[in-house]
Amino acid sequence: MAEQAAAPIDFDKEMVGTVEVSDADKMDLDALTAWFEANVEGYEGPISYSKFKGGQSNPTYRIDTPSRSYVLRRQPFGKLLPSAHAVEREYKAMHALGPTGFPVPKTYGLCEDPEVIGSKFFVMGLADGRSLWNGSLPNNTPEERREIYNSMIDTFADLHTTDPKAIGLSDFGKPTDYCARQISRWTKQYKLSETEHMPKMERMIEWLPETIPPQHESSVVHGDYRLDNMIFHKTENRVLAVLDWELSTLGDPIADFSYLMLNWHNPADGRAGLQGLDLKALGIPTQEEAVERYVARTGYPVPPMDWYFAYNLFRLAGIMQGIKKRVIDGTASSAHAKSMSDRVAPLVDRAYDFAVAAGMD
Repeated sequence: MAEQAAAPIDFDKEMVGTVEVSDADKMDLDALTAWFEANVEGYEGPISYSKFKGGQSNPTYRIDTPSRSYVLRRQPFGKLLPSAHAVEREYKAMHALGPTGFPVPKTYGLCEDPEVIGSKFFVMGLADGRSLWNGSLPNNTPEERREIYNSMIDTFADLHTTDPKAIGLSDFGKPTDYCARQISRWTKQYKLSETEHMPKMERMIEWLPETIPPQHESSVVHGDYRLDNMIFHKTENRVLAVLDWELSTLGDPIADFSYLMLNWHNPADGRAGLQGLDLKALGIPTQEEAVERYVARTGYPVPPMDWYFAYNLFRLAGIMQGIKKRVIDGTASSAHAKSMSDRVAPLVDRAYDFAVAAGMD
């Protein structure tokens, strides 16, 4: 179902840290300082800043002052699609969850006026901990690995059992028909970006909407919950902060949970994938153990995962097809975009295999 795993890469060393801000990413520090003075409680300047490395869709900066460090996330400069790069959505989710004790960075302020620095942005506290990228956690012991994975699962369960209405997020999205809406959205995206006829994709476009499992609960869903979207405590094996809430909304917690579980079937290539690893020897929970722990904490019925794996891979194929079309059109010519566009056919094949396992004929 998956291609041969590549040799592991130490993403911890390659992707974490900051770099000097390039001319294209520089902000007006005078305007930013004035905004901090008016909006950030306890702020004392002056400001110095650098930019975090990595592939964030929303450029992210480290803001340092003599007494405290902050993180600023902004939309890219220039013209954007109406719903893209929703920094205000990220801010709203974290601002609502923070007071509950859920592990998110402290929120300091949201600026929806693009005139201040050239785009919308928000400021949050710096979560001073560990960033982990490699799902095999090569620098940890078996006991530490199990504690890290258990913390990830428990934190996810706590998100999915938080009442959106009680924390002011009842208007954060449509609570029902989550999978149907996602399938419709990514089918349209795929069709708009289609570059070749793929019979397996066409079959899933027909089959998925007809076979959606019942949505038993509605919760805040993260949309991209994975190892490298969280910060872990420096000395304790627990989640310190969940990051990157750009895709968060209200929806089906099982669809959200299954996206995390898909890592158990993704190649162990130095990112979050675990397929082919000796989980018992590593101390990492099996898929069955992870599901059992999630069920015990939420009480939610978790059906067989095959349909949800097909759905999530279908969704990813739709995303990658959009990138492939931009590569072909010459509007996304980087080597990284090209390598991502090459993943469309393998994603469709894997999605199709899971759909067959879920009962598609």
